[in-house]
Amino acid sequence: MDRSSRKPSLWEALFPIIFLIVLLAININVFGTDGLLGSNQLVLVISSGIAGMMAVFRLGVHWDKVQDGIIRSISSAMSSILILLLIGSLAGSWMISGIVPAMIYYGLKVLNPTIFLLAACVVCGVVSVSTGSSWTTVATVGVALLGIGKALGFSEGIIGGAIISGAYFGDKMSPLSDTTNLAPAMAGTDLFTHIRHMVKTTVPSISITLLIFGIIGIWGQPAGTIGQVEEISRVISGTFTINGWLFIVPALVLLLIMKKVPAIPTLLAGALLGALFAVIFQADVIRSLATGIEGGTALQTFQIVMGSLFGDTAIVTSNEIVNELLVTGGMAGMLYTVWLIICAMVFGGIMEVSGMLKVIAEAVISKVNSVGSLIAATAGTGVFFNVTTSDQYLAILVPGRMYSDIYKKRGLKGENLSRTLEDSATVTSVLIPWNTCGATQASVLGVATLTYAPYCFFNIISPFMTILFGYLNWGINYYSKEEMKTIKQEEILA
Repeated sequence: MDRSSRKPSLWEALFPIIFLIVLLAININVFGTDGLLGSNQLVLVISSGIAGMMAVFRLGVHWDKVQDGIIRSISSAMSSILILLLIGSLAGSWMISGIVPAMIYYGLKVLNPTIFLLAACVVCGVVSVSTGSSWTTVATVGVALLGIGKALGFSEGIIGGAIISGAYFGDKMSPLSDTTNLAPAMAGTDLFTHIRHMVKTTVPSISITLLIFGIIGIWGQPAGTIGQVEEISRVISGTFTINGWLFIVPALVLLLIMKKVPAIPTLLAGALLGALFAVIFQADVIRSLATGIEGGTALQTFQIVMGSLFGDTAIVTSNEIVNELLVTGGMAGMLYTVWLIICAMVFGGIMEVSGMLKVIAEAVISKVNSVGSLIAATAGTGVFFNVTTSDQYLAILVPGRMYSDIYKKRGLKGENLSRTLEDSATVTSVLIPWNTCGATQASVLGVATLTYAPYCFFNIISPFMTILFGYLNWGINYYSKEEMKTIKQEEILA
């Protein structure tokens, strides 16, 4: 805060957030799933204006400081924005190369409606544990599973819920995940203690999730899909050259991720390899897309492959369902999401630099009077920061810093805090349309956040599970009396 500025009151801090929530509710009611096309972005810009005016004219924060806060906030999301753009390119090249169609084709051979939702959740969980990345899992295996599920007759919302539930379970439990490393670092514990402690709440949450998907598969499976599945398989195999060689590319991408190669070069390599395989294996597809394009074969091929990386690509077949599966937007298809993320980070930056978020956090802490209420407050704060800062990492970082000393003074070990951060901040980020995670997965899957969110059972159950364990005092690790004496002595010396 500037010397000339003052600390906001609680109501001053809450006003921009209340304004944002009310305006978003109106906006969603009017525009529905089309809100991502611009109206949600404008709501965030207007709300940022309200927060900015309060910061400058009411709280006395200098505009230069507000602007620096905005820039820092946007800068923190740049890595996610680059990854998002590359995922768009990867989706395009993997479509025209036949990689995604091959996944759909073989998936239809082995999956049936009864086990599909449960299997989709498990497969995404296994891949995400192996890679440590929910984003990569959804953008690769998830996209293919969405196509399989739609071909089997399931609604895209419930398919998206199964994919995201599995992907975020794996991301949360993988030692390769950035959030799984970030949470214990903020809470003052080590990685594997954190993972072992998460098992206590995560296993019940994912077990309930799989049970729900299993029941839906038995009692709510679509009827009369066998002939439709056979027709879709026939059309895909007639349009693309389908063979096992196509799986070299996703296998290499997964290998690079497991070798801890950074996401940006890994996704770029995957997109370019997809483009190369399109040239090698899908000459007929490229030829069909090149109709009306002037120039020789080499020039047409270059234009089509480049177009799949940056722009719209639609492969037309004799089957309408297949046509819906074979559409991608490339890098350009992610621009609405990039726009949304930038606008959300502007709002979050102003709220943080003006001290409004800190005041709200302090008000929450003042109400804590038991272990259960402390864990509930931590979980609620994680969700709150996902909503207000639109960034999963800030939703872990800020509450982690806020609550670390409080947990220690209450005799609670750091793994209790790190687990609660993961059970709330990590998994709920994808449920919020303007959060970087929610906006990204909606764009990657082509399914609106509010369409898949009700079916993300793991993500919904997890924060309630950790709160239940807190109030029942289950699975809580405490410092011993000797450890508490040592902590108090260190505080005195400090």
